[in-house]
Amino acid sequence: MEQKEIKKFKIDKIIKILKKEVKRFEAPAVTKVSRERNPFTVLVSCLLSLRTKDAVTAQASKKLFNLAYTPHEILKLSNKQIEKAIYPVAFYRVKAKRIKEICRTLLEEYKGRVPDSIEELLKLKGVGRKTANIVITLAYKKHGIAVDTHVNRISNRLGLVRTKTPEKTEFALRGILPKKYWIIYNDLLVTWGQNICAPVSPFCSKCAIRPYCKRIGVTKSR
Repeated sequence: MEQKEIKKFKIDKIIKILKKEVKRFEAPAVTKVSRERNPFTVLVSCLLSLRTKDAVTAQASKKLFNLAYTPHEILKLSNKQIEKAIYPVAFYRVKAKRIKEICRTLLEEYKGRVPDSIEELLKLKGVGRKTANIVITLAYKKHGIAVDTHVNRISNRLGLVRTKTPEKTEFALRGILPKKYWIIYNDLLVTWGQNICAPVSPFCSKCAIRPYCKRIGVTKSR
């Protein structure tokens, strides 16, 4: 069996196990927001989540969307009102300003609609590849691979890829990950990373996908 076939066999096993295992854990904050299939709230929630703990993201998203739910409504708020609603997310002042800028761009250039392509989303100030991929996968159900710190870390630990950055991981995964898994891959690995495969001292003894993991870079585990 060739190396590429081995990896696909390994991925099939890993995905099957994770789909079952993650049901016992709480879904990531942005995933919960995405259940309404509103691209705008997914975009904003994802921006709030950058370098911010999930529980804080969930609270900030709820408070902000209780005040404003559309680009037009956001622009009626002052920066201070947005800052107060989203505090204590990381860089809350910068994010408040950025969210208003994006809302203005959406209204002026996209008729208030969030773009449904990675290329157009990347034109929005402050939107990177991870956010763009999350919007198209979770809100629009289009193919994309969102890679955050959890996805980057676990994909490398498993030995599926050997990359240094999330962007390189995304493109490496596009070459080996079957398309049927693209949309769900981020959700599965983020949930696993938040609960089992921690950045430092992961719970390898509790890990259901341990038999398929090369544990690359793991020097200490529980």
